[in-house]
Amino acid sequence: MGRRFFATASLALALVLSGGVPSAVGAPIPALPRPGGPATVVSVDELTPTRSALFIDSPAMGRIVQVQVLHPASEGPRPSFYLLDGVDSTDDESSWTKKTDIVDFVAGKNVNVVLPVGGMASYYTDWQKADPALGVNMWETFLTKELPPIIDGEMNGNGVRAIGGLSMGGQAALILTSRNPDLYRGSFVFSACPDTGSPASQNLVRVTVASRGGDATNMWGPASDPDWQAHDPWTNAERLRGKVLYMSVGNGVPGNNDFQGDIDAATVLSEGAPLEVGALICTKEFQSRLDSLGIPAQFVYRPIGTHSWPYWQDDLHDAWPTIESALTS
Repeated sequence: MGRRFFATASLALALVLSGGVPSAVGAPIPALPRPGGPATVVSVDELTPTRSALFIDSPAMGRIVQVQVLHPASEGPRPSFYLLDGVDSTDDESSWTKKTDIVDFVAGKNVNVVLPVGGMASYYTDWQKADPALGVNMWETFLTKELPPIIDGEMNGNGVRAIGGLSMGGQAALILTSRNPDLYRGSFVFSACPDTGSPASQNLVRVTVASRGGDATNMWGPASDPDWQAHDPWTNAERLRGKVLYMSVGNGVPGNNDFQGDIDAATVLSEGAPLEVGALICTKEFQSRLDSLGIPAQFVYRPIGTHSWPYWQDDLHDAWPTIESALTS
């Protein structure tokens, strides 16, 4: 079963779940900003002694970007773990702080957990053009060039970094690591598909972006554009050699976590289950890809679980010893 099979099956699934490819919003397209110097901190809100919101004037993004940081109350140097959202990232705070126990979980740990706010359907990448629906997205420049010196300067970062994320954010974490191997010690991926290079995989990315009103042609161009291959961890897997790589995924079978609180059972069965099955197939194929190259990685196949937040909270807990090892070794 090859990568094309997975991507084609996932494309069909995504079309069903999103109701097809919506057309882009007919709004004027803003001009891309031109970087004119380093990013600067406009203000810092100390939400608690261990949680701060930094508002950063980003020349690359052409706007103020919020980044929340979970950090120790004490001073002193510490490593930083950048953690990305999925496709539905909102502009008020990270979904990680909304939907998991991450605030309490990392309390007392000597690490900065860096949570970019925003980035819906952006793949946390630099787009070739501004999008009528999703605006200006120059996330790679922001995350890899503008933000690290601010975290190190304002939040006592010691220059050691790893990155992770769930679903779209997990795919983005691998993309950013493969494109910036000197920046990150490791990449931690929960329920994601790394493949962006094959034609069917490109279509899957397009459907994902379109499901939130955007047009991925504004991101990496038409199908023939080399930007697609340049952002494909499968194609660029050799650049992951020497990194701490951790990928976890469920098998789509609903468990107790799926039927707690206000979670709708119909949504679990119609969306969460098949999406996780797709991620499972993709993860197994990426493991085969790394194995063929002799690149070590840790793969965790949960015996249960759908594409949903309770499992990603568990994934973060389970991965934390490896995250700490990557940041301190």
